[in-house]
Amino acid sequence: MFTKCMSVVSVRVDKRVKEMLEKEGVNIADEIRRFLSDLAWRIELRRALERLDESLKDVPPAEIDFSVRSVRGDREDH
Repeated sequence: MFTKCMSVVSVRVDKRVKEMLEKEGVNIADEIRRFLSDLAWRIELRRALERLDESLKDVPPAEIDFSVRSVRGDREDH
């Protein structure tokens, strides 16, 4: 999704929080990277869905029972 060109982000966190996480063996940098990557993915997904919604806004809805008639027609043709 993203290139490997890296950038530095600094975050301040309560000293007690950092110490507790380190004591529990949490790799804080990895967790922050994972969270931010996931957040970026969700933002991209939301944008893609918004573009899809925009593309579909002018498409009229299917007629009532269209799928039923379509499946029956396919079955009758075979």
